Amino acid sequence: MRRGPRSGLNTIVAVHSTVRGPSLGGCRMWTYDDNRAAIRDALRLSEGMTYKSAVAGLPLGGGKGVIVVKPDEPLDARRRRAALLDFGETVERLGGSYVTAEDVGTSTRDMTVIAKATSHVSGLSRRVGGSGDPSPFTALGVVAAIEATVERAFDTPSLKGRTAAVVGLGHVGLRVAKLLARGGAKLVVADIDPTKKAEAEKLGARWTTPAKAMTAAVDVLVPCALGGVLDHDSVPRLQAPAVAGAANNQLASSDVADLLREHGVLWAPDFVANAGGIVNIAVELDRGGYDPDRATTRTVEIGDTLRRVFDDAAAAGTTPLTAAMALAESRLARG
Repeated sequence: MRRGPRSGLNTIVAVHSTVRGPSLGGCRMWTYDDNRAAIRDALRLSEGMTYKSAVAGLPLGGGKGVIVVKPDEPLDARRRRAALLDFGETVERLGGSYVTAEDVGTSTRDMTVIAKATSHVSGLSRRVGGSGDPSPFTALGVVAAIEATVERAFDTPSLKGRTAAVVGLGHVGLRVAKLLARGGAKLVVADIDPTKKAEAEKLGARWTTPAKAMTAAVDVLVPCALGGVLDHDSVPRLQAPAVAGAANNQLASSDVADLLREHGVLWAPDFVANAGGIVNIAVELDRGGYDPDRATTRTVEIGDTLRRVFDDAAAAGTTPLTAAMALAESRLARG
């Protein structure tokens, strides 16, 4: 944790594991009430990145970066740039044990600024040899996960004629919805932003509220917004027999995985399903240079990883969450 000399803002980097390689995790620029909350966020998210990278079989560990924005001090362009440079210097001090990328509140353009202070940065624009915006790959991986989940629930991976409720039409969620529609799925979509209704109309989707979308009578529920949406209140009201989406930390607590199983709902662990972005960055970090075709191939393999998780869970009589964690831990143990 370091106070930026240019911006006066606190910058934080948490490194959870470097067993499999340098820790990778995005830089989150976010407003926190106090520094303790920001530190907890960085620690929790860095641990999640360790397991996400390990279960995807990537030569990376888990880390996270945070730039703490004060609630009563909105950033102008000059101070924002200063904060990014301060964060870059914090990253540089770790000597390569942490590689940063974009996350909530930051963008590909911001990575270019950070790169002026450190070489340990990924997600740069295609123009400078980077992999650019990771959201298309995150969306592609989520759809591969949806197909694997649908295959396990209905004995076929085909999306044609399947009904899906996409909750959240943000940067990734909208891309997921478009890919599902292209695959022949019939969509129910929702977002807290009413202007997104226009996107629903373009997709030929039925627009509804997020609360109603969560309990819609569809084949697969696709959470793509906030985490914690699956809890002891919402799970008993689900009508979808399968859940797979882009949102992080979908379970309010780990015991909800058991509740989903008890209610006959097949859940794709979020850190398996939404790993496409870091798979793409891992290709960018390969010594051979970035290759979008290789990134696409490896991202689609998320479906095969999830099939293995479902197989392991069935064989052990446990939940997909337990099976995914066991797979990650076995890979971490091998280093």
